[in-house]
Amino acid sequence: MNILVICGSLRKGSFNKSVARALPSLAPASMTLSDAPSFASFPIYNADDQHANGFPADVTAFADAVRNADGVVVVSPEYNYSVPGGLKNALDWVSRLKEQPFVDKPVALMSASGGPVGGARMQYHMRQIMVFLNARVFNTPEVFVGLAPSKINEKGEITDQPTKDFITKQLAAFEKFVKK
Repeated sequence: MNILVICGSLRKGSFNKSVARALPSLAPASMTLSDAPSFASFPIYNADDQHANGFPADVTAFADAVRNADGVVVVSPEYNYSVPGGLKNALDWVSRLKEQPFVDKPVALMSASGGPVGGARMQYHMRQIMVFLNARVFNTPEVFVGLAPSKINEKGEITDQPTKDFITKQLAAFEKFVKK
């Protein structure tokens, strides 16, 4: 089972990148996880640019990676109570493709933050976006890594066993969800 991992943070020291890097070691044996192509260089979506120039090659590569995956895990921080702008921009671009890559795609959400709610508001907004994209969003168990500095060390390793256990539980349940 091929699972694409989209990290919503572009920051090197991101807690969410740390969680994303840990996923292969916490996933079921049948699950292969790979990182999505970066959306860092996507221009800000503008329909005029799209109509004049078409879709940038990196947008097409990102969409193809989503299409070719059996499922997608989005691991993202919360910015200003919502989805980070870069990730939202990437989703805006791929939503305009004729063959929208998220249609019927199983998607799981995870988030980590320094605050106590662990990125919950981002996840709720991401669920709304995924409804528009016609994705099949996995519901429970949810993963919110709150107070991340106490659970992820300076090397970017998850040190909190209950957090690892909960992520393992979600990935195992997501595997069954994808198989449906």
